Amino acid sequence: MENTKDLNILHNPKEKADWFGMFDGYDSCSEDTSSSSSSEESEEEAAPLPANLPIIKNNGQVYTYPDGKSGMATCEMCGMVGVRDAFYSKTKRFCSVSCSRSYSSNSKKASILARLQGKPPTKKAKVLQKQPLVAKLAAYAQYQATLQNQAKTKAGNSAISVEGFSWGNYINSNSFIAAPVACFKHAPMGTCWGDISENVRIEVPNTDCSLPTKVFWIAGIIKLAGYNALLRYEGFENDSSLDFWCNICGSDIHPVGWCAASGKPLVPPRTVQHKYTNWKAFLVKRLTGAKTLPPDFPQKVSESMQYPFKPCMRVEVVDKRHLCRTRVAVVESVIGGRLRLVYEESEDRTDDFWCHMHSPLIHHIGWSRSIGHRFKRSDITKKQDGHFDTPPHLFAKVKEVDQSGEWFKEGMKLEAIDPLNLSTICVATIRKVLADGFLMIGIDGSEAADGSDWFCYHATSPSIFPVGFCEINMIELTPPRGYTKLPFKWFDYLRETGSIAAPVKLFNKDVPNHGFRVGMKLEAVDLMEPRLICVATVTRIIHRLLRIHFDGWEEEYDQWVDCESPDLYPVGWCQLTGYQLQPPASQSSRESQSASSKQKKKAKSQQYKGHKKMTASQLKEELLDGEEYSFLHGASDQESNGSATVYIKQEP
Repeated sequence: MENTKDLNILHNPKEKADWFGMFDGYDSCSEDTSSSSSSEESEEEAAPLPANLPIIKNNGQVYTYPDGKSGMATCEMCGMVGVRDAFYSKTKRFCSVSCSRSYSSNSKKASILARLQGKPPTKKAKVLQKQPLVAKLAAYAQYQATLQNQAKTKAGNSAISVEGFSWGNYINSNSFIAAPVACFKHAPMGTCWGDISENVRIEVPNTDCSLPTKVFWIAGIIKLAGYNALLRYEGFENDSSLDFWCNICGSDIHPVGWCAASGKPLVPPRTVQHKYTNWKAFLVKRLTGAKTLPPDFPQKVSESMQYPFKPCMRVEVVDKRHLCRTRVAVVESVIGGRLRLVYEESEDRTDDFWCHMHSPLIHHIGWSRSIGHRFKRSDITKKQDGHFDTPPHLFAKVKEVDQSGEWFKEGMKLEAIDPLNLSTICVATIRKVLADGFLMIGIDGSEAADGSDWFCYHATSPSIFPVGFCEINMIELTPPRGYTKLPFKWFDYLRETGSIAAPVKLFNKDVPNHGFRVGMKLEAVDLMEPRLICVATVTRIIHRLLRIHFDGWEEEYDQWVDCESPDLYPVGWCQLTGYQLQPPASQSSRESQSASSKQKKKAKSQQYKGHKKMTASQLKEELLDGEEYSFLHGASDQESNGSATVYIKQEP
């Protein structure tokens, strides 16, 4: 009866003021705190040969492979014969990324349609047997179907159902650590996360209660994982039986004292209701000196999720089919600061591109002309009704540079992240110097004759590096395609090509205290298919450069990304913004599907990472209607500025 009496206090207006008075004067938290899709199937490497065995090249010259393995390979796309080690990826079936993708795009539609009809795939299409590519194709097609039928299939037809994936369970069961929210300045609350940490108390809905109305209780943070927190109700002490995960930025999460101000009842959980006869005294003792969320925390969350970009705004964005130029696109939708841009000439509005509003890939109308960048003129002579140019001040700013003194020159050599294969850093050349510090970069040995695959990097971009950067930091440097003098030596290459290295002092050497650590979990954009955001891990850190691995996928899908890239997000970002999260690939589902294909069963559905299936008719419709099946172009550099520091050797 005493317990009942204490609970009755919560519903007695005369005693309510005294009950809530215990929250007066408590401290608050401080508010201020400072892959590309490869198309090769798995193959065994060639058997080792004697190291002194000569290998005859197609031009009649003799070459002995340094480590004794078979030294030559023939590209299955273009027929080029070259040094095996210089060929793309582990399987060495193609001389370059472009040949690999051309081979894939020529065969993928025929192969998948053949599977849907129960026919064996052609020899040329066997490349699709690799599960990750099939999975990504299915994800892409299904996501398109979801966008088109969002009103009808809001819950049932999502590309990858997250019902079977829980960040909390994933973190707990593997003892993972998530990157702190403060690492992501572009994300909601990234600059005002404050001192939110373990032991902070908050008011949350009490789910261990039989009352018919929603009531609240106080819980403490046991563990943080991005926006998500593992909570334990007050009164449970060391009992973790009712611990639960929730998103701290959710609408039902409040600072201690919110119930008092809002007239909401605080009710102890039923499981521990019997433990104390005087819950008020218990809470006063427990909460004295404890921290809670800032009083304006919900307001700050709301403000940080307001985005200046709106639908119908026009921008200039990289042309995903010709990296060397930009095109006009229109903002179709905004989700969490990410923009779905539809190229202006797309009549059916399916030719789109995804990027963050702070991406270096988008610019104001007129930017290309102002710096001398190539631009695809639109066939549309005037703006469509309702469309308007985005104000220039909304775009990410780059550091101003002085080009009057010693500066980059055409023909200078450097190292750069390949925008077509973000897992590699390649030998590159400055092909053109533009205004305002922008440079056109070409990847040596794989450039198109017309320069259509040159890519625009700013001089301060963290995705370009001085000659020797990879060697100093023990990163594998990708040599030019067909280059035979291996292992690659910069000194020899510069002498042979009659080139000079770009001066080290011209590169961005600022390394912010970003807070990332190896092994941290996060949510990351697959920049080769930039509509997808996946569960990912930081696997290497070189100064400000992060190696991002997509959980459950092979390392060849990894991406080098800058620590300030707007394509990285805290754990829980997708849940907070309503974006679709791609769970880790399930090994068991991969093995199951591989076994199924070996038995030559009909593929009546394409399965993505072991979760929600997509029907054959849905996939077939998407393959017949769409031209693009994967995003082959992306970039990971985020322009930055700051005081200069020196490059130092850092262990992986």
